Amino acid sequence: MATIEACRAALEKLSDNMQGADGDVRAAAALDRSVSCHITDLDVTFVGRLTGGRIEVDDTRPGPPHEKAQIRLAMAGDDLVDLVGGELNFATAWGTGRVRLEASLLDLFRLRKLL
Repeated sequence: MATIEACRAALEKLSDNMQGADGDVRAAAALDRSVSCHITDLDVTFVGRLTGGRIEVDDTRPGPPHEKAQIRLAMAGDDLVDLVGGELNFATAWGTGRVRLEASLLDLFRLRKLL
């Protein structure tokens, strides 16, 4: 089972990958939106912003998100680590319910380039 530290490191790696991206991926990452990532098995939520092509994690809070972020993710810690590490395909994880992603329709269209 992934730890809170491993999940935070995975989010940092994802952020680094997004900032180093080119073309359509970089354009999709250029959104300015509030973000939450609820790690269901640890019952902790990372909250922050997607801004400047990076995910800036501002806080880690116990339990599910207290406020509704514009982009909301929920998954187990191991799935986050595996997604960022390239061992789990996002489309497969999303299609089977292992990963939940909620956002506006317009943001979902933009974010699909990241996934």
